[in-house]
Amino acid sequence: MYDHEETASLAALPEQLIDNPDDDVLSGVLSSIRLSGSLQFCFMPAGDWQTDDKPAFNKGESSAGVMPFHIMVEGSCWLRMPDHNVDLVPGDIVAFPFGTGHQLGHGKGGGLVNPTTLLPPKPWREIPVLHYGEGASSLRLLCGYLQCDAMDFRPLRKALPTLLHMRTDGTDEAHWLRATIAQIVSEVDRPRTGGQSMLERLTEIIFIELLRHQILAAGSGSVGWLAALADPSLARCLALIHDDPGRDWSVESLAKAAGLSRSTLAERFEAVLDTSPMRYVRDWRLYLASVALRTTGRAVAAIGHDAGYGTEAAFNRAFSRAYGAPPAAWRQKARSNNR
Repeated sequence: MYDHEETASLAALPEQLIDNPDDDVLSGVLSSIRLSGSLQFCFMPAGDWQTDDKPAFNKGESSAGVMPFHIMVEGSCWLRMPDHNVDLVPGDIVAFPFGTGHQLGHGKGGGLVNPTTLLPPKPWREIPVLHYGEGASSLRLLCGYLQCDAMDFRPLRKALPTLLHMRTDGTDEAHWLRATIAQIVSEVDRPRTGGQSMLERLTEIIFIELLRHQILAAGSGSVGWLAALADPSLARCLALIHDDPGRDWSVESLAKAAGLSRSTLAERFEAVLDTSPMRYVRDWRLYLASVALRTTGRAVAAIGHDAGYGTEAAFNRAFSRAYGAPPAAWRQKARSNNR
């Protein structure tokens, strides 16, 4: 079990979140596309058991961006997916960016259980602690989901695997992350005012670290958005686009800022991101437009103008191609899903 005294190291956390402030695209992206909510509970089964392999949280059409996660605090269990078979040990963190169905269990042939059906009705004054089976439990699993609207950003969505898995035990670099887990356990064991908000923020920190871990694991031959963040030239270029999306960017201006020739920049974008620099600018502007549609009451025409479109009709066509519906209809659906 994690020692709660480790929480003292959380004071040093902000300095560790950013490796290169000038080119820290990940922080910039996540600051503008915050995780919009979370649900958490503690699962403490005894004996042999297994869950079904259906998605843990079924929210119908609003399930886009719902990411189940598990944090192993004590004990061990197995995790099974079509492409993964993992033994989880204390300190392990797993998340499922696409809500992929998975099965957890201990032993063989244990009784079937679905923890989410055991949850008490909301609202909750405290984090639910679910016990299952007879006898004392030697296993403690923190479970829940994140509602991450960042999944609407296509380059990020394309870059993520079906399973994010990080092992924190036995590594000095993950000391602060173990302290974060210990703080979550403390909030569950000793509920205090503001505990729900604290748990949401701590869970966000863990998710960001999972993404950073994925970036660092990307080799030189890797492709996708996370691999681009590990490439100094591409990361610099993406940082410029994200910092000033409304600028009249051109391939020439981006190449000059990144210290590359126009042809090299275009080739690097195509090889790593499977897109062109200007298509990336367009995708990022349209994503920011989707954020504005979902979170503000601004007129569609004004949002389209900020996205670089001279007419509302042109914005409607571009947004429909990217998101499958015109801006007004997409806004209505997004807001109804979040109720």
